[in-house]
Amino acid sequence: MAHTATTARARHLPRPDGVRLAFDHWPNPGPGVLFAHGFGQTRGAWCATATRLAAIGYDVRALDARGHGDSDWLPEGGQYAMQQFIEDLEASAAELRSPWLVGASMGGLLGIAAQSRTRCFAGLILVDIAPRWDARGVARILDFMEAFPDGFASLNHAADAIAGYLPHRERKTEQALRAVLRQDSSGRWRWHWDPRMLNAIGRAGEQHQHALIEAARQIEVPVLLISGGRSDLIGEAEVAHFLELVPHAQHRRIEQATHMVAGDQNDAFTDAIVEFLPPVTATVTVSNGALS
Repeated sequence: MAHTATTARARHLPRPDGVRLAFDHWPNPGPGVLFAHGFGQTRGAWCATATRLAAIGYDVRALDARGHGDSDWLPEGGQYAMQQFIEDLEASAAELRSPWLVGASMGGLLGIAAQSRTRCFAGLILVDIAPRWDARGVARILDFMEAFPDGFASLNHAADAIAGYLPHRERKTEQALRAVLRQDSSGRWRWHWDPRMLNAIGRAGEQHQHALIEAARQIEVPVLLISGGRSDLIGEAEVAHFLELVPHAQHRRIEQATHMVAGDQNDAFTDAIVEFLPPVTATVTVSNGALS
């Protein structure tokens, strides 16, 4: 009887510029699945889905992008660029066997760009993102992200702010907040991402749209676009445009989800992924994180 690795191993991937990328890995014999989060998020956004896929037997990796979560920030004076993020994703993909990408928002766009460059993925699952998006939705996200430049006086203060931004979600617990905030030397709580990325990456997205559209036209692997029925970034027009660019792509709308699909409707989101991924057929045993 086969055993699967259902507990993640926290690891790091060193990059040539000295940045270490943090990731969780559930080593299994099944197809590889690489999770890439959205701008300002961390790999923790995928925890429930990644654990469920690992339990089935997929070889799962969830990555913190540079400047996010437990991955390194660039040193003082360093400048973030989209090319760095694309190359980081390609390097992580290279450590898995013909991986499938699950990419939300920024992570999905990086996946489209990486696939056009190196054909590094066996398939793409794009989560509420396409090369054309509603700029008003992006502006709303970025406005919230930069609304607290001095951080929060307490975890309760942060919970109030998030509840105002995501009123349909349950109030964040202290444990959940500690996963996305870090306490500085003055005792204030700040986001777990480098604020220098807001302009360099967050507000620079539209300048990459033409290249992303051309990259999407080149996609030949299977593609699933999962959109939120209540999303303010990807609506019917953006979905239709993407399906024109990638005619073989499939589309799944999760009606009650916003742009934060995995967090809003995780069971439905994970069901859609499991139905689309190739089935796990290997019977290799995994014991203590090692294949045997």
